[in-house]
Amino acid sequence: MMMMTAKVNVKKIAIGLIAAVAVILVLILVLGGDQDAQPTNTTTVSGNDARVEFLKDHGWQVVTSPVESGQVRIPQEQSQVFSRYNELQKSQGYDLSKYAGEAVMRYVYKVENYPGATEPVYATLLVHKNQIIGGDVTNTAATGIVQSFQFPKTVTPQPTEKPTETTAPTGE
Repeated sequence: MMMMTAKVNVKKIAIGLIAAVAVILVLILVLGGDQDAQPTNTTTVSGNDARVEFLKDHGWQVVTSPVESGQVRIPQEQSQVFSRYNELQKSQGYDLSKYAGEAVMRYVYKVENYPGATEPVYATLLVHKNQIIGGDVTNTAATGIVQSFQFPKTVTPQPTEKPTETTAPTGE
């Protein structure tokens, strides 16, 4: 029977193992780290008070009880309507396509301070695992719009002429 032995450099093996682990971690992060990705904007809202506070932080005054709440499913296949709505979401740091096919909670609040509103305005929050993943503010007027959470900037009308100063009579 013949036995063979080899001289092993422990330091080289340790460095090789560390390099292999580093490569595996990079591959996991690059290729598989997107599975449960969170939106760019992450806000934890563990209850109604936190959802109302989120809207308040964006400048909205809302009725504190939602007018509607329930589960909705994010579409698995993207339609033109979904794509347009998701563009709005992306503009505010969210991406609903990450949640395709998943059921999420939808909370709708009546807005009380939308500038110049003549019809009801509603703020909708989409929530997944206590994280806001999207939503909008909708003015239901015929000419109303669906917009981001950003409170609209209102322009204060400026006078067209400077007021003239009046002087007291001089008693001539």
